[in-house]
Amino acid sequence: MTALHAGGFPEDDVRARARLGAAAVFPPAAEYGTTLFGFSAGVSGDSLESARLVPPVFMPRRLEKLIELGREPLYGDVALDTVIGGFASALPLYLSAFGSTQVAGAGLGAAASAQAARLGIPMVVGENVVPVHGHGRTGGAAAGTLLERLRAYGDAVPDGLGGVVVQQSTEDADAEVWNLVYSDPSAAPLLDSGRLAFELKVGQGAKPGLGGMTLVDSSSAERLAEQYTVDIGLGEGVLRSSSPGTFTSEILRQQIRLMRNNFPRAGVWVKLLPGRDVASAAAVAWAAGADAVTVDGAEAGTGWAPTAFLGVGLPLAECLSRIGTPDGCLLTSGRMWEGTRVAKVLALGARAAGLGRAALLAVDTDPREGLVRFVEALALELRLLISALGQYRADALTSEDVWFPGQADAVREQVLS
Repeated sequence: MTALHAGGFPEDDVRARARLGAAAVFPPAAEYGTTLFGFSAGVSGDSLESARLVPPVFMPRRLEKLIELGREPLYGDVALDTVIGGFASALPLYLSAFGSTQVAGAGLGAAASAQAARLGIPMVVGENVVPVHGHGRTGGAAAGTLLERLRAYGDAVPDGLGGVVVQQSTEDADAEVWNLVYSDPSAAPLLDSGRLAFELKVGQGAKPGLGGMTLVDSSSAERLAEQYTVDIGLGEGVLRSSSPGTFTSEILRQQIRLMRNNFPRAGVWVKLLPGRDVASAAAVAWAAGADAVTVDGAEAGTGWAPTAFLGVGLPLAECLSRIGTPDGCLLTSGRMWEGTRVAKVLALGARAAGLGRAALLAVDTDPREGLVRFVEALALELRLLISALGQYRADALTSEDVWFPGQADAVREQVLS
């Protein structure tokens, strides 16, 4: 496989975790006894990254755990299992949507599917896979097809854990993707065990307000021209654009009701862009019966997007602030690669965090074990952090566990007034 690159993303750190697993959570062992470690003033990033986890001095939950165990509790006593959109998951993580991009279709999508299954975490299959690469029902589970990813996941997932979520956009609806999957014998084991859901794509963090975009060769552009906008030549490729779809609160409400009526045995997920009215949109989705709402922060994205869109959409921290206490299962994605960031979004209301770029880089590093090792490192960090906060379940964290710079000034002003 060709090595991937992810500019502006901690690629080297992710690849180290994919190679070393839990050992990468700590400084190099060879430096023990010769190097002093501590806070680095050079640490910077978005507002979520600049926030800090803040343990209390008094920890009543730790006392409760001590009484339960009959000994002092340790980080290994932290339970990370949870329920994500109706699916039992071994960890508060899921594999984010990889659509019809060349990266995911070149074998990495299937490799990531198999490793996510082994980890017992849910997987989302992104938009446009069927219209671009095919379903795989007639020609077999060829590379890039939806069936390839479904089989890779289904063959490796443990009983009672995980689940597959199939995303659909406007072009996917024209191809009747959900109907194909719902009636596919290959998907029957997932459907029969309650581990299949469909996700309505309202938007994404990489390019809020736009549909999916990929770069295709001239022959593919000619084949796809009837289904997509294929109009701009970019070097040796041609830009293929999807429709973003049109939504109002009533359209979203009715779409969810149609999903419930047409596919009663499948779960219903909704994916939102980081828009200024994200709280209202999430509330509409939950009230209409969505099992999960995914919010892609503006820091998210694995696909092809115009560089101008780096300045479009709300940061994930602001999305979480506007939503406040969720009315249902809230999932988040956006630059998730290490435990502190995941712990922060869990404390701010999310049930789980999605792995996108980090997952692809990990699998690119090692197609058989890279994602497994990477997640093992992340899970160790989560146990250490959650234990340090005096809790022993991932869903026990609260907003009190997170401090944002400037928060002290606001509290001081409130006291003085």
